[in-house]
Amino acid sequence: QVQLQESGPGLVKPSQTLSLTCTVSGGSIATSPYHWVWIRQPPGKGLEWMGGVGYRGNTYAWPSLQSRTSISRDTSKNQFTLQLSSVTPEDTAVYYCARDSGNYFVDTWGQGTQVTVSS
Repeated sequence: QVQLQESGPGLVKPSQTLSLTCTVSGGSIATSPYHWVWIRQPPGKGLEWMGGVGYRGNTYAWPSLQSRTSISRDTSKNQFTLQLSSVTPEDTAVYYCARDSGNYFVDTWGQGTQVTVSS
């Protein structure tokens, strides 16, 4: 059974870079056909897809966040990471890592981690 766990600071100051890591257990992030994605939910709003990394290592980001988003992976640790630069309070959200089994269908979620952007 695949499990995902987010880790990283819960508080980030404005203009800094938010960095989160997702550790995957029970399955390799290099296994077809899965993509490993980041999704967030700001308070009082819906889910927002941020981007991800495919099983071949290809990375992508949602257009609205592309200029500030960097996603990478470390297959030796079975982890993938999110970096979001120049954060503002509008980036305050619960951040989830998840497994996309294809066509943006998420079949496994991490528990989520609250990140607050505040000085």
